[in-house]
Amino acid sequence: MGITQAIDANGVAEVVMDRPPVNALTVAGWFELADTIQSLGERPEVRAVVLRAEGRGFNAGVDIKEMQAPEGFDALIGANRGCFAAFAAVYECAVPVIAAVHGYCLGGGIGLVGNSDIIVASEDATFGLPEVDRGALGAATHLARLVPQHKMRAMVYTAATATAHELLRFGSVLKVVPCDELRAAAFEVAQSIAAKSPTVMRAAKESLNGIDLWDVKRSYRYEQGFTFELNLSGVSDEARDAFVNNDD
Repeated sequence: MGITQAIDANGVAEVVMDRPPVNALTVAGWFELADTIQSLGERPEVRAVVLRAEGRGFNAGVDIKEMQAPEGFDALIGANRGCFAAFAAVYECAVPVIAAVHGYCLGGGIGLVGNSDIIVASEDATFGLPEVDRGALGAATHLARLVPQHKMRAMVYTAATATAHELLRFGSVLKVVPCDELRAAAFEVAQSIAAKSPTVMRAAKESLNGIDLWDVKRSYRYEQGFTFELNLSGVSDEARDAFVNNDD
């Protein structure tokens, strides 16, 4: 369990998140994920990366209980820096990253998926940012890469989710498949990429990042500033305490 990795004979790397019960990552988990993806992209034999998860859903964001356990802001700073590192690692990975999403994709999961190159989803996949209900903000930068502007705003304000089929219609999800076919569908895409010239593919990834419409790292960092303000005001602690107590 945790973050595991493997590389097949075709040069397709697989990174799997498996942290029961809901794949909410700790501070250490976010940094481990970042290091794993970054290091795989640096390996010359790797030609594509498939990012997926085991369990009930793809990713439920940060571990709220870890953030509420200690005093002070160390856990908050760690979670923010860890998420920033993981999202950046996906975006800056030297080879294309294919996200295979099942079940829920929430909070930090949106950051991972929004920065991926290609998304394949299962029929039960849902996407959302419950941040406002947790007294926080963030990853609207990445949600805006998945849905149109006004849909994104409505999802942020209401914490509503979107289905895989909605994202398929928006063009951000490449294909929607039954859950038991998700891994195979993601690998099919990855293998088609791996069959091409690795030199050309790495150049393609770098060039596409170079012509992106906005700087996702700076945009996300700007959002995080408001999360810090909300924490300093005390609103975030109240919201997270309510969430933890309700979960218990």
